Amino acid sequence: MSARVFRAFDHLERLSDARGLFEHAKGADRREEQGYCTDDNARLLVVASREADLPLADRLGRLALAFIVESQAPDGSCRNRMDRDGRWTDQPSTEDCWGRSVWGLGAAAAGHTDPLVRAASLDAFDRGIAQRSRWSRAMAFAALGAADVVATHPEHQAARDLLIDALDVIVGEGRGGSGVPRPMTPDWNWPEARLRYANAALAEAVIAAGAALDRPADLAQGLAMLAWLLDLQTSHGHLSLVGVEGRGPKNQGPQFDQQPIEAAAMAEACWRAHAATGDSSWLAGVDAAARWFEGDNDTGAAMYDRVGGGGYDGLERHGVNINQGAESTLALASTMQRSLQMAETR
Repeated sequence: MSARVFRAFDHLERLSDARGLFEHAKGADRREEQGYCTDDNARLLVVASREADLPLADRLGRLALAFIVESQAPDGSCRNRMDRDGRWTDQPSTEDCWGRSVWGLGAAAAGHTDPLVRAASLDAFDRGIAQRSRWSRAMAFAALGAADVVATHPEHQAARDLLIDALDVIVGEGRGGSGVPRPMTPDWNWPEARLRYANAALAEAVIAAGAALDRPADLAQGLAMLAWLLDLQTSHGHLSLVGVEGRGPKNQGPQFDQQPIEAAAMAEACWRAHAATGDSSWLAGVDAAARWFEGDNDTGAAMYDRVGGGGYDGLERHGVNINQGAESTLALASTMQRSLQMAETR
């Protein structure tokens, strides 16, 4: 494990208590009054499952798993927000929190080193995939978990069925989760009229589903989407990410506030493309995402606290948002995990 990943887990521990991972921070200090969310605990389960031999990561992963299981309704839908006193403040849904919970559970079911954690995760995964979402990103996140399960349980038909349905929602005929016609053209090779958030996850889900289902046309489409997105978000040799307000065909970069989740999604998608194809050229996208955190970006600012290990919440026009919340720190950790794997591959 790289020192950056290790320190990121130290910061994640500081953002956690006996219930789970708090969502927000002011500077490096957790903001307990703003509570917890399933989104971040699911992300935590993904990255912690990759480092389960590390006691700290194993402990945090088990904490995240318990939080996700509690968030599930009997029908597999999912609550997202819990207050500091442990009360859920919303109703179960199939929005992003559901998709990310399925992703986390699938990653743990496939990759955790403890068979008991794998079994508990698979049980909750099976409950979650009884549901479907009309939202493209929720289905994309769920597809990433389903692809991990299919990789280790090829006979898991329910996971395969979710991948098929995810492809239909993301790149199928009709309208996407944003409710606008899908304008896929050579100049705008994307299934939405406007880029929004965690964009590369859509391409990664199409790649993952195409590879898992042995559907070469879908795999090729996902790779083409990712290549287009990477090119669009590269300027002067570094990543220039879509800003928080999104980007349409007429918008130009650089844009701000750039979010770490965009860099992390790019690293994950390019790693998936490399794994699916064996093409080492995709590793350049992983490297660019890691370098974005190191300061090879539109302002030259490093995007993490080199002492405490937390990830900064946003790249702004004149510096950084120095708050170090869960999403940003998890984005840093997952990107550096892929960067380390890239170095080992090379």
